[in-house]
Amino acid sequence: MRSAHTVAQVRQAEARLLASLPPGLLMQRAVHGLLSHAARRLGRVYGARVVVLAGGGDNGGDALWAGARLAARGARVDALAPGRTHPAGTAALLAAGGRLHTVPGPEPADGQPPGPGTPAGDDTAARLLATADLVLDGLLGIGGKGGLRPGYAWLAVRAPRERTVAVDVPSGVDSDTGAVVGPAIHASSTVTFGTYKRGLLVGAGAEHAGEVELVDIGLTLPAADLVALDDADADLLLPVPASTDSKYTRGVLGLVAGSDSYPGAAVLATGGALRAAAGYLRVVSTRVAADHVRRAHPEAVVTEIDPGDADAVLAAGRVQVWAVGSGLPADGHTARIVAALLTADVPLLLDAGALGVLAQDAGYARALRERAAPTLLTPHEGEFVRLVAALGWNTETTVGELAADRLAVVRRCAAELGATVLLKGNRTLIVDRDGLARVNTTGTPWLATAGSGDVLTGLCGSLLAGGLDALDAGSVGAHLHGRAASRAGRPLAASDLPALLRQRRTR
Repeated sequence: MRSAHTVAQVRQAEARLLASLPPGLLMQRAVHGLLSHAARRLGRVYGARVVVLAGGGDNGGDALWAGARLAARGARVDALAPGRTHPAGTAALLAAGGRLHTVPGPEPADGQPPGPGTPAGDDTAARLLATADLVLDGLLGIGGKGGLRPGYAWLAVRAPRERTVAVDVPSGVDSDTGAVVGPAIHASSTVTFGTYKRGLLVGAGAEHAGEVELVDIGLTLPAADLVALDDADADLLLPVPASTDSKYTRGVLGLVAGSDSYPGAAVLATGGALRAAAGYLRVVSTRVAADHVRRAHPEAVVTEIDPGDADAVLAAGRVQVWAVGSGLPADGHTARIVAALLTADVPLLLDAGALGVLAQDAGYARALRERAAPTLLTPHEGEFVRLVAALGWNTETTVGELAADRLAVVRRCAAELGATVLLKGNRTLIVDRDGLARVNTTGTPWLATAGSGDVLTGLCGSLLAGGLDALDAGSVGAHLHGRAASRAGRPLAASDLPALLRQRRTR
């Protein structure tokens, strides 16, 4: 499990550790990890061309020291600096035979001169970046906020993404939120120290970071309130039937999905549900969708109802969890079903049309908060914005806040609704009412296809029925859903996913 911490938490942990270590030792721990990563990336260090983007902070020092070690092993190392550089790191690089160049528009900090480098024109700096075998980005540290200054931005847009390694966090990425304002480093990999920074896992920062390697430097940190599951974590959380279980004790899911207009949604949600934890699946739908489910999934027990017949839904049989919304219109028929299920004393998953109903009346928020049983909401961003608009949030402001600090916005929503919220996206977030959060790092862009969310609804609903709480069901479901997508062909169709869900590790 990967834990992510805030800059403030990292600074406090570093301060405690620094007080107990000889000067410079903590930086050398970081340098050793960065050097190992860079050497693996290069394959052959001797004769390699390395460029260091050097800032004046500790990350710049890490990059310069790593550059010095590479130069000592026979690499040609050129450092490009838009301002002051880390003194000890600079001295080490120059002593090892590296070169330091000031780049267009040097920006001295605090009125100080930029340092001992020789000026390099635009053409020289651009050529060094274009011909580098590896670029180490140490322009800014984890405290960087807002957009890059011009000299830094000039370097960021010219650093070759496929050959750039970011030190701790890509320059221009907010370490706490993942927000990016203007030009920023796009790295193919990031070497981060002590713990994952939130901005490497969420928001635009996740895209800028590339593959992230964590280097242990000995920090002692508090328990994280944002984590990402790995395969082993998801496998351990996945319910496994005991020898004494029956189909009923494994969990019974009631799935209200599909309509005459969208019968396929019921088929897809059923496929996801059948390949998770529940031992018994009741599907409740209108005639056309019910017929589709019977033909595609004979394992499901199907109850056919008239649109909006909430009494028939509740009479379909005993269930331990309800999942409702896939393929349902956000109309009065669906509203009657949602209202009835909000009073049911079992966990409830609301998706698609059910979320559309919630967005039409602020009174539903009160009903959600008053529920004793857990609730899991699974919106995409458009549904999320409409949902919180019903709470009185400004739509335009919400869109901007999601870009600036996605995690904080989802936390606020989960707290106001008293529910666990799974906000789909490039990095799906799952946040419970108390603010505990998971970020999903599996999946591919091919999941942005019609119907994939219906499969996720069935999958998460089945995990809830199997006994997981809403946070675990949402995060394990998103993880397995993304893993299935990574095994699919290209392009991906949502109907490919249910069969691929079977191809996971078992205990």
